[in-house]
Amino acid sequence: MIIQARVKTGQKKFEVVKKHDGWVIAVKARPKNNLANHEVINELSKEYEKVRIIRGHKTSKKLIELGKSRVSA
Repeated sequence: MIIQARVKTGQKKFEVVKKHDGWVIAVKARPKNNLANHEVINELSKEYEKVRIIRGHKTSKKLIELGKSRVSA
């Protein structure tokens, strides 16, 4: 699955909100030294087997590929 996400950095906690026009991902890290991207990948990897940022490595608007969910139904 490929999603469009807007990443908000410097927040108090990690949070993912699904909206009608994409996802909003709040991360604690700042965008310095790629720390915010690493936090997005690490946190989403807890729920999805594959997480890859396709586009938007240096911007808040990202295109992210998510693999199969780790949560069993």
